[in-house]
Amino acid sequence: MSSKLEREAARFAAGMAAASKMSAAASAGPVNNVVKRGTLAPPSPSPSVGSTTSAAAVGTPSRRDRDANTPAANIVYSQPANTGTGDSVISQMAYAVSWLRVKDEPQPYNAVLGYLSLTSRPESEQEYFVEQMRRHPQIQWIPDPNLSEQTWRTGKYLHRPAIPGVKSKTSLLAYLQKKTDASGVSVKDLKDGWPECDAAITELEAEHKVLVVRAKKDGVAKMVWLDDGSLAQEIDPQLKVMWSRMELPSLETIATRLIAAGQKPASEDPRNKADSGKGGGADKKKKRAQRRGGKSTNTHMEHLLKDYSHMKR
Repeated sequence: MSSKLEREAARFAAGMAAASKMSAAASAGPVNNVVKRGTLAPPSPSPSVGSTTSAAAVGTPSRRDRDANTPAANIVYSQPANTGTGDSVISQMAYAVSWLRVKDEPQPYNAVLGYLSLTSRPESEQEYFVEQMRRHPQIQWIPDPNLSEQTWRTGKYLHRPAIPGVKSKTSLLAYLQKKTDASGVSVKDLKDGWPECDAAITELEAEHKVLVVRAKKDGVAKMVWLDDGSLAQEIDPQLKVMWSRMELPSLETIATRLIAAGQKPASEDPRNKADSGKGGGADKKKKRAQRRGGKSTNTHMEHLLKDYSHMKR
């Protein structure tokens, strides 16, 4: 019996010794590259300067080197590339009109196509663009007078302004005098063929030769009419001061005085009209439309469909 107890005690002591050794090994670190289950491996050490320089020397390119060696590193693909005058016929025609407006002289077709970088295009595309230029309302085609037959390569092209021939004060006055109606001339249309017309319009206005309508915000001229200088009269400055100090009577006083003098006012007092409208509208009530009964088909519901509107108070 004692021998059995001794063997159990010895086995227990041996197990405790083995457990203490294993816990000590786990706290000290992995032994022989073996990590106990349930424990975490230690973190890998950060590379030193020497290791990084050696890795770079081996041939691994850095991010800066990769960006520098990449040819399309600075290209923004979300925006269209700036190709100059565009590719569509509409945008190219707009650039052609603007260029001819600046030149203000007849230009051959190859000069226009050269400005738009279209000389390298196929001949069919160049011919199509020239035909569209001849049909454009703001471009004038001048045929070659020395040729009996014209082709798409012949002739010259000139900008056609909205108001042709008006580029000076004299021509502007002559154009206004030839008008058969009382409509004014838009300054925007004048600037299409005469961009620096603002100074001339201001001078003509000071000379009482034109009437000008200007914007209230910045005073820019908008419309121009012909004026008669003989009708211009100078007003005494003292009269201007007296007029500004004058107090006008109210609308009610004016209407009362006109009626007392036996004259009918040109217009009624809008405030009285508004008051009368409010009073008249308050007494009126919306009349409810009476329901007209048709032929009754639901005879079993006649007691429910009977008209009791005559009993309403």
